[in-house]
Amino acid sequence: MPLLVREAGRKETALDLAKFVDKGVQVKLTGGRQVTGTLKGYDQLLNLVLDEAIEYEREQDDPLKLCGKTRQLGLIVCRGTAVMLVSPTDGTDEIANPFLADGA
Repeated sequence: MPLLVREAGRKETALDLAKFVDKGVQVKLTGGRQVTGTLKGYDQLLNLVLDEAIEYEREQDDPLKLCGKTRQLGLIVCRGTAVMLVSPTDGTDEIANPFLADGA
């Protein structure tokens, strides 16, 4: 499976987000923010337009854990320089960390 995708007459891109348009995606941003929403558009700089976006808030004392609270954002633009991860929401499940020792 090739890492780079050649678009007709365009530069190579590391991601082919066309298959995720009008589908749910989860986006992790620098600074620890995490949002989900429907991908409506993107560009070669990885700027993303998400509709019906929801932000998942973090614990005050542990910024690595989600607290369960959410915030409705609506239509947003995620700047490409802040995007760390884009993944589909369909077909993904959270699993236990296999690297944590039992009882830790």
